[in-house]
Amino acid sequence: MATAAAAAAGAAAVNPDSAWYTGLVKPRWQPPSSAFGALWTPLYASVAWSAGRAFDLARGRERERLAASLTVNLSLNAAWSWLFFAARSPRAGLVGTLLLDVSTLHLIRTTSRTDRGAATVLLPYAAWCWFATALNAKIAQLNNCS
Repeated sequence: MATAAAAAAGAAAVNPDSAWYTGLVKPRWQPPSSAFGALWTPLYASVAWSAGRAFDLARGRERERLAASLTVNLSLNAAWSWLFFAARSPRAGLVGTLLLDVSTLHLIRTTSRTDRGAATVLLPYAAWCWFATALNAKIAQLNNCS
């Protein structure tokens, strides 16, 4: 449920057809807008599955750490859309995505203490977040935002 809420909160800020976004210079290697939704759906599903599996196994303090790590991660994930799209700031988005990268590594580490398999499932999510960071950085650079 938390993953779906984060996805909905982030999606509420995204408008890839806005004049502001379409006016940005983007690198040639940026995927088409339709790819983002197609990729995020299974990535969010993998986060939800991983969290559910780890929560089932975690107890006590470890469960609390996992809940805190997931909450921070999903909050940063949703916040990126608001920083980049709603605030129309590639620079703020870059800060947000860098924080998300750190948070994702922490989430993987925290999850691995409970279940290495659940942590492994998060690796594509981490890879996509890193790709998004590179893309965000390039957009900021191309548009003199950095």
